[in-house]
Amino acid sequence: MNEFGAKILELLSYNASSPLIFSSGLFLYLFLGFFALYIALRKRVNLRILYVVAFSLYFYYKSSGIYFLLLLLAATYDYMIGYSIYLSKSKRTKQWLVGASVVINLALLGYFKYTNFLVDLSNQLFGEGFLQFQNIFLPVGISFFVFQSMSYTIDIYRGELRPLDRWIDYLFYLSFFPQLVAGPIVRAKDFIPQIRQRPQLTREMLGTAIFLILTGLFKKAVISDYLALNFVDRIFDEPLLYSGFECLMGIYGYALQIYCDFSGYSDMAIGLALLMGFRFPKNFDAPYQSATITEFWRRWHISLSSWLRDYLYISLGGNRKGNKRTYLNLLLTMLLGGLWHGASLRFILWGALHGVALALHKMWLSVVPWAKKDGASMVLPVRLIGVVFTFHIVCLGWLVFRVDSMQTAELLLHQIFTAFDTSLISQVVVGYPAVMLLIALGYLLHFAPKRCDRYFEGVVTRAPMGVQVALFVAMIWLVMQVKSSDIQPFIYFQF
Repeated sequence: MNEFGAKILELLSYNASSPLIFSSGLFLYLFLGFFALYIALRKRVNLRILYVVAFSLYFYYKSSGIYFLLLLLAATYDYMIGYSIYLSKSKRTKQWLVGASVVINLALLGYFKYTNFLVDLSNQLFGEGFLQFQNIFLPVGISFFVFQSMSYTIDIYRGELRPLDRWIDYLFYLSFFPQLVAGPIVRAKDFIPQIRQRPQLTREMLGTAIFLILTGLFKKAVISDYLALNFVDRIFDEPLLYSGFECLMGIYGYALQIYCDFSGYSDMAIGLALLMGFRFPKNFDAPYQSATITEFWRRWHISLSSWLRDYLYISLGGNRKGNKRTYLNLLLTMLLGGLWHGASLRFILWGALHGVALALHKMWLSVVPWAKKDGASMVLPVRLIGVVFTFHIVCLGWLVFRVDSMQTAELLLHQIFTAFDTSLISQVVVGYPAVMLLIALGYLLHFAPKRCDRYFEGVVTRAPMGVQVALFVAMIWLVMQVKSSDIQPFIYFQF
């Protein structure tokens, strides 16, 4: 086979060790080719929809291999169930149908996400070999498209959405590649009206998209990846080798890493969708600026927190059945939110920590009449105290979220509280100049006022096309300077 044929075969093959991600050079080349033909098809609605679906399925195949068939399966059964709910005249039948959709989706999610955990647990309880089961591969982003699919049938059942007439349109919604593997979780009622509209790309939309893609690349490929490989992973792997200050900076570093990784993906997804004429809601809003844990969850992974609120918390009764039931509903919602991330004790503890914190904040508001429900309305000194306190509660959660075992968490905390030698701080800063600079820069940008973000967005948006291209080339050069030889998948690919 000649070299050209080998390249084509490589493009058409799935490589588990090298999934297709937004921050890779391969995706850039593929998207440029895709986008050129997409623009040419902007007036041909049906062809454009088929083209985007084909590229989206290819993108998911390059991320998860043969498991792209799961996407087709979910699109088929929920499309049929949604239409059946709409046509049914019996409330009881509607309930059975929406229940079937929820059960099928949760069964699909449960099989791939929790079978390995249950098998391991059974073997630990009843002896090794009690259950023989081959290790199950977790398809990338299955939690995201399953939640999107469930919201479609539930919204039809609630009378908030009319079902789509064409299966291909529903597959377009479910498989749309910018948000397919790591969100944001886009509601059907927000996305569906945009499917058959002629794509428009104004000068302002183009500039905003470029700004979002540039900031997303910087967050993910420069800050997040560099911190992970050169500092955070080392601290979490062997905490006893490091001082208390280094362990504390490792936790702060991970808080910045996971934010930059996930919000960077969301920025790129929103920017890519905007280039194609689709508008997605914001998924992150400077969450570490929050003065309360409730405010944090209004700013962190907004699409998931709002999904849990609308489809789980409210369904459990929300705050309509008294204070005690409200606290229980908050705890259950966050426990299930933790389980959504995976079947592991650390995710359960992470969800429980946030559930308890949310319940305690709700309780505080009920017993202290002068407490400010909205953290943004607090006087500045009180708000600063709230921001620092909330940030450290969140960091405690990230510690539990990140470690491989609770023993590692104990070792990290032990080092922080028993081996914190202030005389070593200057040595650590000098020893890790690039790491400390990126941590400082990352938090400085995160805590900068919103007007700064709007100012720089305006500068990029209004800049001539030549300047925008130069900025993009400069960002690619910067990414190439700091990237490692191995591709660093997005953290939320595992969820």
